[in-house]
Amino acid sequence: MNKELAKNTGRPAPRFFYPGNLGSGSEVRLTPDAAHHAARVLRLTVGDPVVLFNGRGGEFEARIIRIDRSAVAVKTGAHVAVEREATLELLLAQGLSSGDRMDFTLQKAVELGVSAVQPLATERSVVKLSGERAARRAEHWQNLVIAACEQCGRNFVPEVAPLTPLVNWLAQLSPACAPGELRLLLSPHAEVSFGSLAGTAQRLVLLAGPEGGFAPGEAKVAQTRGFTPIRLGPRVLRTETAALAALAAIQARWGDF
Repeated sequence: MNKELAKNTGRPAPRFFYPGNLGSGSEVRLTPDAAHHAARVLRLTVGDPVVLFNGRGGEFEARIIRIDRSAVAVKTGAHVAVEREATLELLLAQGLSSGDRMDFTLQKAVELGVSAVQPLATERSVVKLSGERAARRAEHWQNLVIAACEQCGRNFVPEVAPLTPLVNWLAQLSPACAPGELRLLLSPHAEVSFGSLAGTAQRLVLLAGPEGGFAPGEAKVAQTRGFTPIRLGPRVLRTETAALAALAAIQARWGDF
């Protein structure tokens, strides 16, 4: 996979997401954001190798064939059928936190292998979003997830679902877990520690709260939908720390760490 650049620089070839059809020998233009990053930030030049992926499986070796003031054109080579997805299907249902905290959580969650993300509006969410603001933030989150996939080598892009009130999302779930499914609710007040969990899982849903955690009523409703409250040690963790620590522990226990 672009061994030439790795050999010459010691670094893998830059990866870019292309939201369209790709095939060997395709000539395409990078998206404006990707073109800016390639030409202005990474300062790539004509002839440099890159990697393209479109989220439909595998990736393509490619090479820059033209750069002008407004575009970067790339020609694809061989398709490489490589995937770096987690063995565990992992959904992060994250209570909306403020600004950079939410961005950081989603970015690192992608690196840790989440399959999908469900942002949730909760009683204690500091940020309140609706309408056009919520739509713009959802687009921002999806672009952030794409960038994280470019960085970490994933060729399938996790979907960021529209922001949904927690109670509405819980109401859509069946009361009982499906076979092989485990639902966990992060709570510093839980009696069950992560280390005491038993059994196996093929699919796991992690429910993590915002800065102030979940309101008591929200936690009770979650438990009626099959969520087991768990704690991560005796310390109270920040929202972004709790979610990411739990994801890492989950991958070590049931995933591919």
